[in-house]
Amino acid sequence: MNIEQVKEKLVSLYPQAPDFLLVFTGKMSKKVHGLYKPEEKEILIHNKNFTDDNQLIYAAIHEFAHHINHTMFGPIITARSHTSKYQQIFHKLLKKAEEANIYTNPYKKDKEFEILIKRIKKNFLQENGQLMKELGGLLKEAHLLCIKHDLSFEDFVDRELNIHRNTAKTIIRVHEMDITPEIGYENMKLVSSIKDEEARKEAEEAFMEGESPDTVKGIISDSAKEKETDDPITKLQKEKEKIEKTIKNLNEKLDVIEKMIHDIHY
Repeated sequence: MNIEQVKEKLVSLYPQAPDFLLVFTGKMSKKVHGLYKPEEKEILIHNKNFTDDNQLIYAAIHEFAHHINHTMFGPIITARSHTSKYQQIFHKLLKKAEEANIYTNPYKKDKEFEILIKRIKKNFLQENGQLMKELGGLLKEAHLLCIKHDLSFEDFVDRELNIHRNTAKTIIRVHEMDITPEIGYENMKLVSSIKDEEARKEAEEAFMEGESPDTVKGIISDSAKEKETDDPITKLQKEKEKIEKTIKNLNEKLDVIEKMIHDIHY
C-alpha cells in the first residue's frame, strides 16, 4: 500500500478526525514502527520494518489513535502516552478496521493462537472467576457468623484468612451480584464496581462480546456522562451534597480548633 491508500483507510475509520500528514520514512527502525508528532500533526511510519500490508496498517492505526487522542480529546499533558483513553480509541479503531476488512486480526486466523486462547479462557480465567465467586459465598457466610457471635468480620479476614478487608468485600460483592465467571475475576471486579444495574449489565455483555477492559471502562464512563447530561437536576443535587459534606467537615475541624484555643487560654 502507498501513502494515499493508507491515509484513505485511516480517514474512513474516523472521518471526523482533523487532517494530518502521513509520511513513509523509507527506513527501518529497530526501536519503533512509527511515531506521532503532535505539534505538526504528523504520522511517521518506518515502512521498511514490515513484510506485509497488514503489519503496516496496524502500525498506522496505532499512530492514528495518538492523533485522535491528541486532537479530539485534549493535548497530551502526561509523559505516559498510552493512557486508558488512548487504548479505548486504539481498540475501537482496530475493531472497526477488522469489520471493514482493512485489517486482519492475526490471533484469530492462527490455529495455534485460537487453541491457546480457548485453553487460557476456559481452564484458567473462567475457572479462577468461578472459584472467586464461590469464595465470595463462603466469605458472606463468615460475615453472618461474625454477626451472630458479635465479632469483627474485618478482624476475621485480616488476621485469620490474611485477606485484606477491602479485597474480601469486593469478592463478596462479585458473589452477590452473580457476575458470570466467564469474563475472568479481574473483569468481574470491574463490573462489580458499577453501581447502576443497567450499566453493569452493559459492561458484562461488552466483556462477553470480547471487548478489552479499557474499552469497557470507556463504555462505563460514556454512559455515566450521558446520564449526567440528560439529568441536570441529579448533577446539581450531587454537587450540592459534595458542598454540604465539605461544609460539615470544615465545621467539625473548626469546632476542634476552637476547643484547642479555649483549652490553651483556660
